[in-house]
Amino acid sequence: MWQRVPRPEDDRVTDIIAGLYMSPLEIIALFSAVALVVARWLPPAARPRVVIAAVAVLALSAIVLSVVGFRWQMLPVLAGAAVTLPFALPPLLRRRTGRPVWRARWWLALPGSVACLGLTVTGPVAAWAFPVPDFPEPSGRFAVGTRVLQWTDPSRPETFTADPHDRRTVVVQLWYPARKSPAGAQRAQYLGRTEQEARTVSDALARQVGLPGFLVDGVPRARTRAVFDAPVADGGERFPVVLFSPGSGGVRTQNTAWAEELASHGYAVVGLDHPYDSAAVVLDDGRTVRTRTDSTGDRAQDDKLAAGWTAVRAADLRFVLTRLTHLDRGDTAGPPAGRLDTRRTAVTGHSMGGAAALQAARQDRRFDAVIDLDGYPHGPTSPSLHRPALALTQAITPGTDPHYMPRLTQALKHSTATSYRLTVPGAAHLTFMDGPLYLPPVPSITGSLGRTGSPHVVAETTLAFLDATLRREPGDVASALSAHGSLSVHHPDPADPPDLPDHR
Repeated sequence: MWQRVPRPEDDRVTDIIAGLYMSPLEIIALFSAVALVVARWLPPAARPRVVIAAVAVLALSAIVLSVVGFRWQMLPVLAGAAVTLPFALPPLLRRRTGRPVWRARWWLALPGSVACLGLTVTGPVAAWAFPVPDFPEPSGRFAVGTRVLQWTDPSRPETFTADPHDRRTVVVQLWYPARKSPAGAQRAQYLGRTEQEARTVSDALARQVGLPGFLVDGVPRARTRAVFDAPVADGGERFPVVLFSPGSGGVRTQNTAWAEELASHGYAVVGLDHPYDSAAVVLDDGRTVRTRTDSTGDRAQDDKLAAGWTAVRAADLRFVLTRLTHLDRGDTAGPPAGRLDTRRTAVTGHSMGGAAALQAARQDRRFDAVIDLDGYPHGPTSPSLHRPALALTQAITPGTDPHYMPRLTQALKHSTATSYRLTVPGAAHLTFMDGPLYLPPVPSITGSLGRTGSPHVVAETTLAFLDATLRREPGDVASALSAHGSLSVHHPDPADPPDLPDHR
């Protein structure tokens, strides 16, 4: 699972080359800048040709990059070349005019060359630290299609606004098994339906974590493995449904790599934007709704607020499942209508989304399984869970909230179905979303599993659980999970009978 396979080239200038996370044009510019710096140390006969070629190629590359899209990571490369030019060109010009050529002693030139070379090399280091995300090739037998829908719940007032006529609206994105698209088909934009929407969302996410937006300017340039509105896969089979709620301030696309992998294995994945909670939600009419869920710094007050936000999210999940049932009946045209098996549905989430998934599963028996990706269980822990659950957590350290593990254990133990808690060594909180694909590989931020290892672990463990719970496929779930970390299994409590109505 999750083996990379050869893929055809597409029209992205940001294709990853040789692990440098730079486009071919950027690599050409980099080599030209390096050649300009080291020309000083070449034999005298070779210096003029190298300088002329390096300057010409570098200038042409800079012009083309300014047209197709210039990344800030190239600034150190161009700066190193610019500092070198005043020392590289004058000797060349003097030689052509017959004037005497003066060159600094090697012990004077060496520090400058090293400094310029170091400045130039900063470019690929920055490109490696903040790359354009390269999404893994899904390993399943299906291609992946995607679609964005917006739904309004007429029965629920919007609690984040004072307008009594405002009703709760959610934006969802579906990833579903699709037919293979023609060669050259445009892949879906990451973070939005358009690059403008993607930039709006990317800037909002950066502001939320205190990063300058330019640092992650490669993220809205990325394209995923799905194709918008691709025809649903042939065969007529119906696909189990997996709903997903993002982390606090997160957005519907934050787990795209995971969603595409599940879709390639025959699941329909539905990610939610929660307006006024997600960092930025662009509505169909062009309005952008930004987050209003700020913490106060007071633990008791923040716990109360988080419980309320979690309840809103859980209600969003239940509403979306109802709308998916209507979509499957043909109330809304387009894929994957008629192919959703909403009688086999899991609810999942990351961080606060995981808490919302647990709440939704307690409240609504239409959910057959629940997955919590490193989410603190905000809100009440009753009624008990009556569906199998999987909780993936990062390694517990002295810095971990001391209430987290007891609270999660309580939620899993009080259940009438078998539940699993898997602690993944080397994982951090952002391991369980797309962050490792485009953030610096700092263990405290994205974990130490690597850019390919992180999505592999999350996909393989959740697929093993979903195949067993939604598809009833034979196999030892505990064995499959324990291969990736430390596993605790909580068996059903026979003294706690089911008490939830089935709303199917």
